[in-house]
Amino acid sequence: MTALHSIVSYLRPIAQSLVALGVWLILLMLVFVPLERLFPLRRDRYIRNGFGRDVGYYFLNGILPGLVLGIPLTTAAWMGHHVLPSAMTTGFTRWPAAMRLFAAMAVAEVGLYWGHRWCHQIPLLWRFHAIHHSPTHIDFLVNSRGHPVDFVFTRLCGLTPMYALGMGSPIAGDGGLIPVLVMLVGPAWGFFIHANVRWRFGPLEWLIATPAFHHWHHANDDPSVINKNYAPMWPFIDRLFGTFHLPPDRHPAVFGTDSAVATSFSGQLFDPFAAPRQPPRPGHPTE
Repeated sequence: MTALHSIVSYLRPIAQSLVALGVWLILLMLVFVPLERLFPLRRDRYIRNGFGRDVGYYFLNGILPGLVLGIPLTTAAWMGHHVLPSAMTTGFTRWPAAMRLFAAMAVAEVGLYWGHRWCHQIPLLWRFHAIHHSPTHIDFLVNSRGHPVDFVFTRLCGLTPMYALGMGSPIAGDGGLIPVLVMLVGPAWGFFIHANVRWRFGPLEWLIATPAFHHWHHANDDPSVINKNYAPMWPFIDRLFGTFHLPPDRHPAVFGTDSAVATSFSGQLFDPFAAPRQPPRPGHPTE
């Protein structure tokens, strides 16, 4: 009975997470399905090719990264607390809550930018990240399509600096609430910027990532537009590092990648661990 009780205790949070993810998926569909039907950038069947796989990724990536990230982030917080000057790691706690949240988002944004960019530049990482670029039709659920290794790596890049600087641990005075908020806002915004909508937002597109901004990240029109717009929320990060691309009067004509990506869910999960079957197109990393 003790062993059974331990198993039940371990599985209960996972079951609760699955239920919560199911509820959120229903809410996301209630929001985005009508928007993508009323204001589509490109018309397509809603139950499109790959829809079932993306639902699978939605649940897998909603649970697995959280189970994996605990130890490395705790280690980062411990090392930051013991290695960095205490004035640096505790000074953050004296800031107003809004300023702490903004600073944490800025640190995470830069970390996520570079993690994402490395996934395009480093061949080994691109094997996993290419799965996210494989869809030839973009909609809100494509936000979830990605190998768990890819999700874990980019989140580590965004969260590790926060934890190391004392922004994501109990010593920050918020019980770890700030990194939770950062990682709730980011993925939620990710569904929006992947949405199949034709909206443009004028000058606001210089301040915040929009579907038009991120659609160019998935563009496969020609090599000159590949490897642009890595920032998840703040486009000026791309301007700062020279990867911004957002024409005011047009949208991408082609989405996807020429890299070989398996069509089956199991193939996409296991193929990246083997040698690539063919080199990617110019502009993506080659081996």
